[in-house]
Amino acid sequence: MVYLAADIHGYIEVKKVTRFFEEEAQKTKLSENDYLIILGDVGLCWDNGESDAYVRKMLESLPVTVLWVDGNHENFDIIDALPTINWHGGKVQFIGNKIIHLMRGYIYEIFGKKFFAFGGGFSTDKMRRQEHISWWAREMPSQEEYERGLANLQKVGYKVDYIITHTVNSNIANLFSENKFAVGEKELQDYFQKIADSVEFENWFFGHWHVDCDIDKFIGIYYDVIKLAERQEEQK
Repeated sequence: MVYLAADIHGYIEVKKVTRFFEEEAQKTKLSENDYLIILGDVGLCWDNGESDAYVRKMLESLPVTVLWVDGNHENFDIIDALPTINWHGGKVQFIGNKIIHLMRGYIYEIFGKKFFAFGGGFSTDKMRRQEHISWWAREMPSQEEYERGLANLQKVGYKVDYIITHTVNSNIANLFSENKFAVGEKELQDYFQKIADSVEFENWFFGHWHVDCDIDKFIGIYYDVIKLAERQEEQK
């Protein structure tokens, strides 16, 4: 079973997933072989302090394994220092035994489905933040990461089952709040637009915009936790 959530922002909103799984575990038998994918702004790597420890404890307490792509509100000094290993077809970084960072531009096979993962996004409030304390330039992808993503998509014939990101392509982004992230993340949104135009996929799941929406194949998540199997049933 695969579930998706987004933007828990550390201790601020982590309880929206813990509450969901308290209820879900009463209805569905779950194990560490099931997954929750969080679409960025997770906040479990921030200052290596009490807040991080609390969020990690809460996520480790879930009956499922947590997978996540990075957003723009993460501490990339901490993330980049984590060791990298191979997992389900791509590179990942483990935080404990049950929390796994899906790195930018890799494709992971989970339950026989291909998931293309690509984190990153732009912080509109970065002018009020301090570099390497509360803001990191690594929130936006590197050229190497962009190239990696396209190369891996080429290897699978530009066909995956799902795309999981923090922000989204420019065509969808332009529908929200006059695209408030446009100036800072135009390069990333345009990159995703190139992927949207050239890759065959069933659904694209994203966070960042703090909306729950369903626009054709693009699914925005904020308050909701989505069960992927139910989404598949709706599309039949």
